[in-house]
Amino acid sequence: MNRIDQRFADLKAQSRKALIPYITAGDPAPAYTVGLLHALVESGADILELGIPFSDPMADGPVIQKACERALVHGTRLAHVLDMVDEFRQSDTQTPIVLMGYLNPIERMGFEAFAARCEQVGVDGVLVVDMPPEEADELTACLKPRGVHTIYLVAPTTSETRAATIGRHGAGYLYYVSLKGVTGAATLDVTAVEKQLNSLRRFSDLPLCVGFGIRDGQSAAAVAQVADGVIVGSALVSQIADNAEHIEAIAPALKAVLSDMRQAMDS
Repeated sequence: MNRIDQRFADLKAQSRKALIPYITAGDPAPAYTVGLLHALVESGADILELGIPFSDPMADGPVIQKACERALVHGTRLAHVLDMVDEFRQSDTQTPIVLMGYLNPIERMGFEAFAARCEQVGVDGVLVVDMPPEEADELTACLKPRGVHTIYLVAPTTSETRAATIGRHGAGYLYYVSLKGVTGAATLDVTAVEKQLNSLRRFSDLPLCVGFGIRDGQSAAAVAQVADGVIVGSALVSQIADNAEHIEAIAPALKAVLSDMRQAMDS
């Protein structure tokens, strides 16, 4: 069984919700990424989303755009990101890892080579922001036989017909974008999110995880009441940016944010 599926099954048995942090690989520098991933697990992460740096991350707001810039300055490429997962797996074989990014770096590596390396290093899921299900057959055909899930985004503007299509093609979980706009945007309306999730459940049995707009323990706990998982990115990446000149402070800062969310979600 894929580690993502096992993790959601275990959480359901415990009546708990998934906490899924995102950081950009190579930010603030490649040497620190694996240590930060371990720090997130120690703080209560159930699944890790690791961003593949890209020069034009159009779905992301300024916080994650700048994280990509910092990572790219250090030469972080897709091959390095996969090496980071490999290093992480030397001491953690249980925590699911999802790679999140854009199609261009994967196309340049080649779908077959990418999928083979994902299987080799222990990637559990891939979320390609700019690849809709209709264009994913070739990549999915490489990933699926290797036990790697293809994960998709669903937005507030997604029609019911399209949501049904995405639900049929997706695996692992659906990433529900809670806000119109980019990552790190505006205020979260949990009532509206709940309404949308109830609609989505008619089209898919996959766990529904909510990202965008989750900033602290209070917002994480509110979303956990209506979703199967809570995804947090910009609130963590901001801590990396704020402490980029004091590397030793980054892990404690991430732990403080994530631990607060974990405690609020579980209480």
